Amino acid sequence: MLTINPKEVKTSEFHSYLLGAVAPRPIAFASTVDKDGNPNLAPFSFFNVFSANPPIVIFSPSRSGRTGKNKNTYENLKEVPEVVINIVSYDMVQQTSLASSEYPKGVNEFEKAGFTAIESQLVKPFRVKESPAQLECKVNQVIELGTEGGAGNLIICEVLLIHISEDVLDASKHIDPHKIDLVARMGGNWYSRANGDALFEVTKPNMNLGIGIDKIPTEIRTSTVLTGNNLGQLGNIEKLPSEDEVLAYINSGAINEAFEIYGNNMLKLNDHLHHIAKGLLENNKVEEAWKVLLSLHK
Repeated sequence: MLTINPKEVKTSEFHSYLLGAVAPRPIAFASTVDKDGNPNLAPFSFFNVFSANPPIVIFSPSRSGRTGKNKNTYENLKEVPEVVINIVSYDMVQQTSLASSEYPKGVNEFEKAGFTAIESQLVKPFRVKESPAQLECKVNQVIELGTEGGAGNLIICEVLLIHISEDVLDASKHIDPHKIDLVARMGGNWYSRANGDALFEVTKPNMNLGIGIDKIPTEIRTSTVLTGNNLGQLGNIEKLPSEDEVLAYINSGAINEAFEIYGNNMLKLNDHLHHIAKGLLENNKVEEAWKVLLSLHK
């Protein structure tokens, strides 16, 4: 394993390792204005949401690693402590990247990157019309983490309003992850697109507490077929199917073929049933997967 001490390498080198390891990162496409009302637009991937009540998001326009100077975004926020954080979708990612160019102060990135500026309701900075979700924020606090190149500046923002495009909502007025088609930053030139096969569901831990992986029978827990993710699913069930439920499942004929083909070879039967259970778990059929796994012991 490669071990790196940040005190023993250049900041730029350690920075690249951090960005490669801590990823994907959501993008804050930050719109600000200076004291004269000149707009600025720039993306930052040191960003996330940290509280819902009050609604707090934090992003960090770091000092330039080359010059040690602060970004125009940071200077603007010191003058006008308001910002619109525009969320970045796949359809706008190339333009967003263009806006990251280090244009001189006073250059309008809305124009340079071809975005449409629309007025906000509660803050001075403009919103990006093309963004599927726009957060109007006031700046509550700024925390400077250092004075050298690469040092971050935490911009702690309170969300005053959020605007969401109707085009990305489902029938119940919630954001559909397939429709919003978000992108995130990886290391180097790489991005990640949250769409298609990249999207998958993980059922949240049971509110009544799952049994835990430690309570899974050893012969299942040490399976050469089931993965750690599979075991996590199995351990999230509140209670195991009863003996009667397992017998009813066996008598339903759902796995008759497995017993007919491999009934005389317990090792192959066990392996085959574990593969069946794995397929069920991949389709989030956890209780049925348990019945398959427990059928060997009935």
